[in-house]
Amino acid sequence: MKVIAMTAPGEPEVLQLQEMPEPQIQKSTEMLVRLKAAGVNPIDTKLRRRGTFYPEQMPAILGCDGAGVVEAVGSEVGNFKVGDEVYFCQGGLGKAGTGNYAQFAIADERFVARKPASLFFAEAAAAPLVLITAWEALYDRARLTVGQNVLIHAGAGGVGHVAIQLAKLKGADVCTTVSSPDKERLVRQCGADRPILYPQVNFVEAALASTGGAGVDVAFDTVGGKTFYDTFAAVRTYGDIVTLLEPDPNLGNWKVARQRNLRSSLELMLTPMLTEDEQALARQALILQQCATWIDEGKLRIHLSQTFPLSEAATAHKTLESGSMMGKVALLIE
Repeated sequence: MKVIAMTAPGEPEVLQLQEMPEPQIQKSTEMLVRLKAAGVNPIDTKLRRRGTFYPEQMPAILGCDGAGVVEAVGSEVGNFKVGDEVYFCQGGLGKAGTGNYAQFAIADERFVARKPASLFFAEAAAAPLVLITAWEALYDRARLTVGQNVLIHAGAGGVGHVAIQLAKLKGADVCTTVSSPDKERLVRQCGADRPILYPQVNFVEAALASTGGAGVDVAFDTVGGKTFYDTFAAVRTYGDIVTLLEPDPNLGNWKVARQRNLRSSLELMLTPMLTEDEQALARQALILQQCATWIDEGKLRIHLSQTFPLSEAATAHKTLESGSMMGKVALLIE
């Protein structure tokens, strides 16, 4: 089969089109999936630059997100059959025999969901990681409830545009930071109540103004760096802040968070894969099932900004790393 193999850590050019043997079903609950598309996420570019979680297992196939058609099933697979269309977030962290920048992948049926019928494969492949990330951050970490005020950073990004919609589905009021009028238009389409053009407006002042000076109930930081620390002042006393990035102690301090008695949470949706926590992986599949229902009901959408053929994975990485993207990027696999 054709794959994009990461031959060594480095620039996008380390991603090379190669031939590899098709993966084989090893467990009774596994399925062979003929991939039609693979999502491209920031974790892919980070692993490419810095090295994977399994550096001794090279070359590696990146890509956590995949969507395709079931080609073969293990003896105990009961929920899927050959020909079913599925989407999932499995593999792609550097472990041998995994990864979705390829024509075929092995996926455990317990951690897979049926593809939303209303989506093309490329849209479906772009969805799993960001859906799970936004769901866990807002619903599980922050315990978002109806009527709360939420600040979401980078609302036009892959995670951000989904987070806006999930927050609105929960009945929250959403303000979100964006860098341009085009991105403002996108977040309004996703349901944002108050876009904040942060190059022109101080986002803390805007968030406080929108809440009568009290601060938002929940802040979701998808940016990290100094933005994480600056956001403390935008959150109400006893509020929540969730971040996707590891806080850098050189860029700020926790004084304001401590004074406001904020509850701070870290979100890494890859943890179940890294720890092989089957119960948590199965729960993530349930998240994808619910999101598929909402997508098919027209309550949730994925903004797919650009697609590339599998052979142009390096170009897809360059595009994502440019920092100007709205929504998601996917690879099309023939």
